[in-house]
Amino acid sequence: MGIARGLMLASALGVMFTGGLQAQRLGISNDVVKIGILGDMSGVFQDLSGASSVVAARMAIDDFVKNEEPPFRVELVVSDHQNKPDIAMTRVREWYDVDGVDMVTDSINSAVALAVSGLTREKNRVLMVTGAGTVSLINEQCSPNTVLYTWDTYGIPRALAGSITRSGNKNWYFLSVDYALGQAIEKDATKAIIAAGGKVIGSRKHSTGTSDFSSFVLSAQSSGADVIGLANAGGDLINAVKAAREFGVSQTLAPMAATLMDVHAIGLEAAQGMVLVEGFYWNRNDESRAWSQRFFKERNRMPIMLQAGLYSAITTYLKAVKETGTDEAKTVLNHMKTMAINDVFAKGGRIREDGRMVYDMYVLDVKKPAASNGEWDDLNVRETVSGADVYQPLSESKCPLVYK
Repeated sequence: MGIARGLMLASALGVMFTGGLQAQRLGISNDVVKIGILGDMSGVFQDLSGASSVVAARMAIDDFVKNEEPPFRVELVVSDHQNKPDIAMTRVREWYDVDGVDMVTDSINSAVALAVSGLTREKNRVLMVTGAGTVSLINEQCSPNTVLYTWDTYGIPRALAGSITRSGNKNWYFLSVDYALGQAIEKDATKAIIAAGGKVIGSRKHSTGTSDFSSFVLSAQSSGADVIGLANAGGDLINAVKAAREFGVSQTLAPMAATLMDVHAIGLEAAQGMVLVEGFYWNRNDESRAWSQRFFKERNRMPIMLQAGLYSAITTYLKAVKETGTDEAKTVLNHMKTMAINDVFAKGGRIREDGRMVYDMYVLDVKKPAASNGEWDDLNVRETVSGADVYQPLSESKCPLVYK
């Protein structure tokens, strides 16, 4: 089945995976567990979400049914939120009220995730956010029904900035996109830099969609900084890196929200020497390579942490449903918070009371072209950072669930 045809079928009818007929007796509503992929199928985040999320979800469900032989069916439904919270809310409300969807995942785009989190709490279902990264989901707007599973704007800047500063590169200069993402990343990275004995000696803001980074890069280059921190993403990130190479910038480039997809788009010639953080790298070990090759056969690209994290989130949820014998949200969520998460994505992961899934992350160097053994072999694992040192500590939490 082609990706486009598969998406249409999943969206219109749902994709069923049969694992037995004892569901109702075990407390599974309507004899089926329904999972919704709420993603960006056609917009700016489609390469991070979209068809790749659907492939990762299908892999998770296929593997669960094969390995666990559950006494219930699993159904997958898909919707494009078009990066509009109102469209997302309409679809998810219909999923909950009419279609009986039990768990929603992906939810890339922070505004979408925050809106759907509130609705999910109201309807007492489960939301496992693997696409968005706003820490509001585990602070003021935390919910007992929401899990922030894959990444956030606190953890990645903290891990990356701390690692680079401890290596001896103490002086930083930031180029930051002038909206919430850039502000949050620069703020949290600065805390990590200071804690590691470094300092920020300058910063410039740029608008979204900036095409000419010449003046920004020249300011950073002449600042005397050891590191240029890039608190931006997507096209802004790619344009900033390319401009830095055109002007012969020799400082370390530290993109705070980069993925393997960005490195691949930039190319090793321009990206070499960059340092980034991800929660998954396909070429890290035999297990990650085997899983990623399966994904590659479907998508003709290697997965990043968003796809591996979505696979893990669905697997964790379905295991909790099987182990509790019910799809009742509070029961399943409470059980997930007792589980150790060990799969291709996370080892020793756990879900805290604020909804943050805590797991180790990886600091990665971009290879020189001559060191690459082929397409997608772009990164070296430089350091593994403990989850305990990455994420916002509960002592800083503003989540009412932590101190109720």
